[in-house]
Amino acid sequence: MNLPERHLRRLELTITRRLDGLLHGEHLGLLPGPGTELAEARLYQPGSDDVRHMDWPVTARTTIPHVRDLIADHELETWALVDLTASMDFGTTDHEKRDLAVAAVAAVGFLTARLGDRIGAWILNHGELRRVPARAGRSALYGLLRTLTEAPRTPATTGGPTLTDAITGLSRGRRGLRVIISDLLEPPAAWEKPLRALAARHQVLAIEIIDPRELDLPDVGVVHLADPETGAVREIMLDRRTRAAYAQAAAAQREDTRQAVRGAGAAHLVLRTDRDWVADIARFALRQRRVAGRRAGIRT
Repeated sequence: MNLPERHLRRLELTITRRLDGLLHGEHLGLLPGPGTELAEARLYQPGSDDVRHMDWPVTARTTIPHVRDLIADHELETWALVDLTASMDFGTTDHEKRDLAVAAVAAVGFLTARLGDRIGAWILNHGELRRVPARAGRSALYGLLRTLTEAPRTPATTGGPTLTDAITGLSRGRRGLRVIISDLLEPPAAWEKPLRALAARHQVLAIEIIDPRELDLPDVGVVHLADPETGAVREIMLDRRTRAAYAQAAAAQREDTRQAVRGAGAAHLVLRTDRDWVADIARFALRQRRVAGRRAGIRT
């Protein structure tokens, strides 16, 4: 898939205009937060200051209400780890999983570009891990998206860096947002520990991309199933019993993935090839904003 300029502009408009409407014109962002650096404490101004920003130690020491603002983070680096291995070339709807991976990078890129952030990527593809330097600006993002869409399809292979290796390397660089875009088919036991270490230093968003056929198999009798990662082929009878066992195992695998991402302290967004991915991103952003608001209320 090679996206010409007009398709990239259409993708940008789809993301920014639809999310603007779905998020009711509020500040766009997948992971809300005003900043990380603390400013100096100052006197509380009734009616204009948010009580959630009250600096209680200073207030207690001076007996006069004080607040402490957060300095907004500008020109941060956002790094996306994009899994384009063979399993991402699968899709039984109008989209393949790799199409949604590109769309997810576009969504993150167009939203963070408004703040002047730089975005770079590590691309796991063709038995290697390729680095695209972080740059700011729309033209740089367009270049990244073209690189992703022109990436060759990975043949079945063994060896080379794994998703776990890629997550481990993603921790390098200054603090910022780290986005992992993958179908997360590797066992969680392999990548949960490096993901936890990554989330201890950066804001982390794990975007899991799935196809409905990975959750439930059709009633079609005897089929030959190939593992896209290794090329191994097996003949299987898809009777009722086999299909039920597969659905149960698939549900358990997704639940293990969800628990591992949550346990590591990362945000988790699931995109499906048979759903409206823009609406799913908007719902995720709104949910994250509500959770952040509740946590801020608890701290006060």
